[in-house]
Amino acid sequence: MCGIVAAIAQRDVAKILIEGLKTLEYRGYDSAGMAVLSSEGAIQHIRRVGKVAALAEAVKQQAPKGGLGIAHTRWATHGQPTEENAHPHLSEDRIAIVHNGIIENHHDVRERLKQLGYQFQSETDTEVIAHLIHHELNHETDLLGAVRRALSQLQGAYAIAVIDKTEPNTLIVAREGSPLVIGL
Repeated sequence: MCGIVAAIAQRDVAKILIEGLKTLEYRGYDSAGMAVLSSEGAIQHIRRVGKVAALAEAVKQQAPKGGLGIAHTRWATHGQPTEENAHPHLSEDRIAIVHNGIIENHHDVRERLKQLGYQFQSETDTEVIAHLIHHELNHETDLLGAVRRALSQLQGAYAIAVIDKTEPNTLIVAREGSPLVIGL
């Protein structure tokens, strides 16, 4: 099973994200990762194959700083357990996304996005969502509008968390057929 953790706070969130992932460790998974938006507006992206402990060690070494972040434990449904297939997935170093579920029409959407010039680094359906949201930013003025437009084109069950480096105070979550819990 997969798990998503996301946080927006007035302090660094990397430790919050790691602790959240540790609470999901009873579930089967093959990789873990996180993306944290720095105060300078850069997405710090760390992924590891294996247990959360491997990610936690990488986080200690790289020390991502920022008050907005997303994290994920993955159980492979599309692609082998590799760092390239681990979440989060990015599009154009602007959008970062984590996703649970399966996008049934991801092949068709992937082919359309390739024709538009998007390059894929993974075999996952999640990277398709990241690029689709990025593409929809051409038609929308904000992340929420782009996410709505993108999700209207997808078929399947999902829960997602999305960040955009140009909107440092925004965390977008959505679900269709998959559970999602929000805490304050």
